[in-house]
Amino acid sequence: MSWLLLGLLLFAVIAGPQWWVQRVLAYYHREPEPNFPGTGGELARHLLNRFGLEEVRVEATEQGDHYDPVARAVRLTPDKLEGRTLTAITVAAHEVGHALQHAAGEPLFAWRSRLARLAIAAERFGSFLLFAAPVLVLLIRLPQPALLSAAGAFLMMGFSLLVQFLTLPVELDASFRKALPLLEAGYLDEKQVPAARRILRAAAWTYVAGALAGLLNFWRWLAVLRR
Repeated sequence: MSWLLLGLLLFAVIAGPQWWVQRVLAYYHREPEPNFPGTGGELARHLLNRFGLEEVRVEATEQGDHYDPVARAVRLTPDKLEGRTLTAITVAAHEVGHALQHAAGEPLFAWRSRLARLAIAAERFGSFLLFAAPVLVLLIRLPQPALLSAAGAFLMMGFSLLVQFLTLPVELDASFRKALPLLEAGYLDEKQVPAARRILRAAAWTYVAGALAGLLNFWRWLAVLRR
């Protein structure tokens, strides 16, 4: 019974924030706000131009709202790009916050970007080690075969976990030190600010949940390899 309760608790910790985030974003994405003169995409373009980032594009995407530092593009899903809701405006400002981090050369943002690229290569090599471990053990006669599997698991999940934990402060900075001050400085009515803060706080919880899920998965692999 204790294992069942633990499983339910872990599910609630990981899935609960995801459900809550979707609920908050949907709640403030129902009706256009009458005081917004433009869409989320138009606000993103305006803010980028305001800070001299005319070279950063604003594009539609189906892959989720994000800023691409390689292509120098703020990408918003069509409902945010064309929406005049509080969710659309707040999310657009958040993604512009990442463009501002990139333009300023902020260390955490730069490290997150480098590690994300490194994590892709590490994951591929880790997968190779896990699947090729039995053959490699026979070829090099490794006295402890579990070492190869452990190395593979670490490369697959360790780098990804590090990126997830480094992502959280980067996202919090883009939300509460970039986007929110901008929105408070004349783009939102005073009564809309608490709701925008709630949207940004909810979005941050998705990264907390992702980091927890990665940590639990990493711990599970380590437990398996110790047997």
